[in-house]
Amino acid sequence: MSIKVTRAATILHPDQTRVLLRPFIPGGPQRFAAIIARVMALPEEHVGPLLEGVAEEFSRRHDNIHRLFLERFEEVKGHMAGAEGLSEQRRMLIGSFFLAEYSLESAALFNPSMVPHPDQTGLPPGTVRFVLSLRATGEGHISSITFRTGILHEDNSIEILPPKGFLIEPKQIPNPVYKKELFERRLGELGLGGEFTHRVMQLLPDSFSLTELRVALKAERLNSPEMMKHDDQAASHRIWTLARSNYEVQFQPDQELSQRILFPSTPAQRNGIEDARFVCFHEDDGTSVYYATFTAYDGVRIVPELLQTSDFVRFRFRTLNGPAAENKGMALFPRRINGRFAMLSRQDDESIFIMYSDNIHFWNERQLLLKPAFPWELIKIGNCGAPIDTDAGWLVVSHGVGPMRKYCIGAFLLDRNDPSKVIGRLREPLMKPNASEREGYVPNVVYSCGAMVHQGQLVIPYGLADHATGFATVALADVLAAMEPTKPCGTPENPC
Repeated sequence: MSIKVTRAATILHPDQTRVLLRPFIPGGPQRFAAIIARVMALPEEHVGPLLEGVAEEFSRRHDNIHRLFLERFEEVKGHMAGAEGLSEQRRMLIGSFFLAEYSLESAALFNPSMVPHPDQTGLPPGTVRFVLSLRATGEGHISSITFRTGILHEDNSIEILPPKGFLIEPKQIPNPVYKKELFERRLGELGLGGEFTHRVMQLLPDSFSLTELRVALKAERLNSPEMMKHDDQAASHRIWTLARSNYEVQFQPDQELSQRILFPSTPAQRNGIEDARFVCFHEDDGTSVYYATFTAYDGVRIVPELLQTSDFVRFRFRTLNGPAAENKGMALFPRRINGRFAMLSRQDDESIFIMYSDNIHFWNERQLLLKPAFPWELIKIGNCGAPIDTDAGWLVVSHGVGPMRKYCIGAFLLDRNDPSKVIGRLREPLMKPNASEREGYVPNVVYSCGAMVHQGQLVIPYGLADHATGFATVALADVLAAMEPTKPCGTPENPC
């Protein structure tokens, strides 16, 4: 059965003018001190004009540029003596030497995920406002999460609102609260359940802050410094790193969503936050929250992590724990299944698994769900975002990799009450790169991190050749009708 897929004319291309101010680190402490000394040697009468020249050049690209200069000065003033007696202008000028612009989208803007916006007020009937998250990749191939807002109109046309300028990072919440029981459980999984860890944990209450953890670690180190073993020093560092990987950030509510940037900020994320799969998760009590699974990359290792928000203003970053929390491509179901969280995954880098858990942060077991079967997916398969709840079952938009490493988009269907059962599967791709979509940073790729259903249409935002983002619509009924019945994995008819 041939399925008609309509590609929208709208394409989001990377925009090199969208820049973010980031700390500039020109070298070690000696370089910092040398640069500051040179700025300090400037005559006072030269400071004001030089500062205003810098501010004039960059104030149209960054909001509150003078405040940003001062904030950066406060971060670097430890490399100098006598900071208290400086004029405000000289402080700002010093700060400006340790900032640099980073073009978030200079390389790519791709792998989108689409969810309903938390604010649906002021819209005519038949329309839905949505949030589009995108993977923005810039210098050094560092990826971050950026956002756009759009509207799905009654006729299924797609409107993307123009992004605002003045890109802004959130402020980190200084003292997030950690649950000792869960923190200890994760430390045990990391092999940090030794005597040193036990002594540190004994110093902490059932719920503790980052500051309290710092005090406990310092107290244990000072308790017997001559007895501090190398292994204990390593454990202390890893305990602190784990805590820093679980944090919260907050934007100003009056900032436009397209101005908000989630940039890597922990050691595990050093080289990127990749392929966020957002889902609007509905609790049994009727409340809802947004989760996103994503891949943290430090340049060597990949680690799956979890993002949580209710309003896209305040975000909580959490590690995903347990022996099944590994590799890429995890996607959370939008509600509990029989009282438990459920998630798709791909630990072997070629097949799709399903996992269940009573705790969204811990995943211990996995079950094989689907293996590559058709020529266009024989290298590997994976999901393209969270499963979509339909009357026919859980619709999973998927991807497959075939000859010449070509990525295509497909779909399969899971039983609504028991999603460990595959009840239908597309034999042919739903989408494959056409002639205008093949060229880019990574040729021959179409890929999505999350679709929506609107007015009977499946709306798929998708990355083109790991470079730009397009949109496609297809009748949901046509997709479901084309599903070929599939027996569960492990049966004689489908041994997997």
